[in-house]
Amino acid sequence: MRRRAFSSGLLDMSDPWKVLIAMEEFCRVDPGLGLSAIASMFGSEILMLFGSDAQRERYLAPVMRGEMISAVAVTEPTGGSDVAGARSTMERVPGGYVLNGEKMFITNGTVADFYYVLARTSPPDSPEKRHRGLSVAIVERRWPGVTATKLRGKLGMRATDTAEVRFEGVRVPEENLVGEEGKGFYYIMTFFNISRVYVAAQAVGIAQGLLDLYSEYLSRRYGSRPPPEGAQFLLAEGITKVEAARLLTYRAASLIFQFRPDPALTSMAKYYAAEVANEVAQGVIAAMGEEGLRGRAEKLYRDAKITEIWEGTSEIEKLVIYRQLTRRSGS
Repeated sequence: MRRRAFSSGLLDMSDPWKVLIAMEEFCRVDPGLGLSAIASMFGSEILMLFGSDAQRERYLAPVMRGEMISAVAVTEPTGGSDVAGARSTMERVPGGYVLNGEKMFITNGTVADFYYVLARTSPPDSPEKRHRGLSVAIVERRWPGVTATKLRGKLGMRATDTAEVRFEGVRVPEENLVGEEGKGFYYIMTFFNISRVYVAAQAVGIAQGLLDLYSEYLSRRYGSRPPPEGAQFLLAEGITKVEAARLLTYRAASLIFQFRPDPALTSMAKYYAAEVANEVAQGVIAAMGEEGLRGRAEKLYRDAKITEIWEGTSEIEKLVIYRQLTRRSGS
């Protein structure tokens, strides 16, 4: 499916709008399978914005042809959404670095050809400046010292690969450092500001898919007769909220794609779209009764939950919104 998505032109990073729409439409039908195809180029924006020409030629170009798979290794067992609290280290040695650390819940962890790894290359200036001293490097999965273990039994998105990844004495060539040493936190935050609109599109697609199923259910059950008012209200309220989430997502995306990102708006889109997806899922499952507990509706319900968690939890998004608004008001 991944190679067909690339060869058909659906996945083309030179046209991010096309990728955003593909994300929504794929997730409308099967979020796990759709994301498996799109996430094969996960993290590519990091190299597009901050990588060297040699890095782009060696790693980015094959990904964009569907020949390689990338992954982003940021989350740690003790850190979660606390990116600045990363404990993985890259100690400088002649010719490069030695990487040690552990990453958790890494998408594409056991199938990626390489990872964009965030690790500490120098201690922070102070407890208040923990984000300083972090760097990003490209680490190939088959290098000695890299171990990836698949995580099973997930609540949703089971078609996507998720893993725990350990780095033990991994030698990283100096030419695999992305951008400047110590600027990794800023690179990752820039990437998250982009990837969050894609997660918002995932949530919009899931919510739309659930409403599609509910409409089909009502047609089967009531035929040409109008359903009860409660069912009408559920569908009307759901589609209104989905449309609002879609508009918010596309507005945030339009600024990002014009290189004028608004972090507050991006976080609003991601937080609200995820909330809508889960709210619609709960309403549709409850309304469909036994039929909602089986088949696609049940799967979409499980797939919806992760949109509140990855690329920054809903709580993190609310903090970003608050901080951005207070910064603008000067308070």
